[in-house]
Amino acid sequence: QVQLVESGGGLVQAGDSLRLSCAASGFTFSRYAMGWFRQAPGKEREFVAAINWAGGSTYSTDSVKGRFTISRDNAKNTVYLQMNSLKPEDTAVYYCATGRTGIPTMTEGGYAYWGQGTQVIVSS
Repeated sequence: QVQLVESGGGLVQAGDSLRLSCAASGFTFSRYAMGWFRQAPGKEREFVAAINWAGGSTYSTDSVKGRFTISRDNAKNTVYLQMNSLKPEDTAVYYCATGRTGIPTMTEGGYAYWGQGTQVIVSS
């Protein structure tokens, strides 16, 4: 069965960096887009970044542009989210998700499977 396991979250200070990883199994990883979403306390889950099947096209929400970078290693069945210059407003549970096709979308409906999430807390 499909499994997505996120790791790399933690408690950091504003300005620090973290790299999240999402290890995928149970499907042909290299055929599908991957995305990262996040949910802050009391808020709805929101799109963060996505990458196409080959890794050549990436998309991110405006609030993280220039700070977060999504990438993937199809040989390792893993997608990453490099987060730099973290801010307290980045505090959230971060989820990776598998796209329904090789083309990424920014809406939750475009993703078929989700990980359990990893907590990121950024203190000021």
